Amino acid sequence: MSGIVANIHDRNHPFLARITERRRLTSAAGEKEAVHLAVDIAGSGIKYTCGDSLGVLPTNNPDLVNALLKALNCDGTEPVHAGTDTITFRQALSTRFLLSGVTKNFLQLIYERATSPEEKATAEKVLASDQMAQKAWLEEREFIDIAEEFPSAKIKPEELIAHLRKLSPRLYSIASAPSRHPETVELAIAVVRYTTNGRQREGVCSTYLAARAPLDKAELPVFLAPSNFALPHDDSAPLIMVGPGVGIAPFRSFLQERATRRASGKNWLFFGDWHRADDFLYEDELNAWLQDGVLTELSTAWSRDQEHKIYVQDRMRERGAELWQWLENGAYFYVCGDARHMAKDVDAALHEIVAEYGSMSPESAAEYIRDLKHSKRYQRDVY
Repeated sequence: MSGIVANIHDRNHPFLARITERRRLTSAAGEKEAVHLAVDIAGSGIKYTCGDSLGVLPTNNPDLVNALLKALNCDGTEPVHAGTDTITFRQALSTRFLLSGVTKNFLQLIYERATSPEEKATAEKVLASDQMAQKAWLEEREFIDIAEEFPSAKIKPEELIAHLRKLSPRLYSIASAPSRHPETVELAIAVVRYTTNGRQREGVCSTYLAARAPLDKAELPVFLAPSNFALPHDDSAPLIMVGPGVGIAPFRSFLQERATRRASGKNWLFFGDWHRADDFLYEDELNAWLQDGVLTELSTAWSRDQEHKIYVQDRMRERGAELWQWLENGAYFYVCGDARHMAKDVDAALHEIVAEYGSMSPESAAEYIRDLKHSKRYQRDVY
């Protein structure tokens, strides 16, 4: 069974853990940033298994909170309601609510409150625009943008809170095996940073973990999120794992566990990202596992190291005949990572491989893959 039913910590009662290690996984010269974290859960009673995730309750960037308070002419001590709690406005903005996700209803309130003719005209123009243009305008902005662009619209703290969504926990696939690290959870975090409306934005939790959460202080609120994404009980079963980018996290856990168990089953990892020189996460560990025989095959795809983009699904097609043989020999097929594009493309490639090398019609290939899913031999952890 994944996880332990008796865990007393959940999203409403998190354990305050310590970050004991934080190091960059990607090259400092690269365009992407990923970090490795070690989180000490000693004394929590948390018992995790390979494939589980760790839930983290983040805190918003205090610089953003301060800027929003300033734009609203508030000092942060104003009392507001957050569920059944009465807390300060600053606390609510820091730990309870998401500061992005501006809605049409909030813009309507801004229009009604604005006393500046120019601001009122701007809001009216957006509200009168077609749905796609309105959506694009809103998505370019967070609440700080609205507060600064419409200063004449006086919004009270409670009114703003009513339009904010709750700040939800983020779940991260655990990148360590309990057999090796029973009181530590290791994570691989992709740090999200981007620009909209001329302003730098950031992923709330990824930047919190990468930069703002303190080291060696019991202040990180966490809980276990058990999963059905799990290793087979049979250590002789072959594994095919597709996890580009930080999608490698649970497969690092799987490989650690299989190495500890001295499992006889073969292991094949498909991994990739933009650039080999910058984005090869856990390269030394993977090469060591290759040398030791823990990792049987490592197929990599670096999409931007050549003019023609190459992805993990392309590497799957190149090795289609062998992949099919692995499946026929009882291999379990796992996918972890981006649901919007990668997981769909990998699934399409798998259907093509089964149809071609299994000499099946598309309908028969789809039935074969449905059977894999039904028998838990095709599992996905996508987001």
